[in-house]
Amino acid sequence: MTGTVGNDLSDLSGFDDFVVARGAALLRTAYLLTGDRHLAEDLVQAALSKTFRHWKRVRGGSPEAYVRQVMVRENITWWRRRRSVETPVANVPERAASDVGSDVDRRVSLDAALRLLSAQQRAVLVLRYYEDLTERQSADVLGCSVGTVKTQAHRALKRLREVAPHLGDLCDPSDDVQEVRS
Repeated sequence: MTGTVGNDLSDLSGFDDFVVARGAALLRTAYLLTGDRHLAEDLVQAALSKTFRHWKRVRGGSPEAYVRQVMVRENITWWRRRRSVETPVANVPERAASDVGSDVDRRVSLDAALRLLSAQQRAVLVLRYYEDLTERQSADVLGCSVGTVKTQAHRALKRLREVAPHLGDLCDPSDDVQEVRS
């Protein structure tokens, strides 16, 4: 007996192909969840590491949904650990490249506003409005009810309108179903 840990090589069929095919999309989602490129890379690596251990079971179903769920849960865990050491500031520091254009300034403002949300609220917004998942799909990924997704989305959008009113054109408060425009 060789004493292998986890999967043997025959169990890894398709894992490399999955990572190559979906890695960039997973990194974008992780960036939106964390707001930091380096943390996003770490989050994807951690999620893929956990997925790798269960690949034999995961590969037959929906591996991307599984990885997304792992990323969301891992990010919430990280957020809870970081929350006690980070202190939000009233004003975001000026960026060195402020003359790049209004789109960049808007993105920086949106990133700063998103960092003020709880990890769960941010996850709901990313899954609903960036990944374009339905409320049911978002609830499945987050392991909560559809009502929780609706409530968290409503509260997150309300909070974004409070902390960043200058980004108001991103949120349409005209009806009960609010969407973030891209």
